[in-house]
Amino acid sequence: MKNSATIIVLILAICLFSCSTKTEQGITVVSTEEIETLKDLNNVQLVDVRTPVEYQSGHLFNSQNIDYNSPTFEADISKLDKEKPVILYCQKGGRSAKCAEIMLKAGFKKIYDLKGGYSEWEHADLKVNL
Repeated sequence: MKNSATIIVLILAICLFSCSTKTEQGITVVSTEEIETLKDLNNVQLVDVRTPVEYQSGHLFNSQNIDYNSPTFEADISKLDKEKPVILYCQKGGRSAKCAEIMLKAGFKKIYDLKGGYSEWEHADLKVNL
């Protein structure tokens, strides 16, 4: 029974990552469906890079807010664990893509960027935290 569960998880992971768009080594652009699976994995850091006002108007469950436009942005992301996967999102995908590049240069190993950002999440009518 345990082996069956392991095989199912591996098949799901293969399917999940075969549909993703790799933009650069270490950065993978993923869909809302893929994020749903990824955010349930252990040790994933979910980061909303929008402003605090945007974050307070609604965000993904268990996300932390690190404002890309903040003067302390680079210091704030340096507090994250570079060895653990990071899922990034902003409103439409622009800031999170820029953030992903910065994090890659800073030595983060695995970065996922939500295609279409929070707008796409809302459009898919998925759960948010208000």
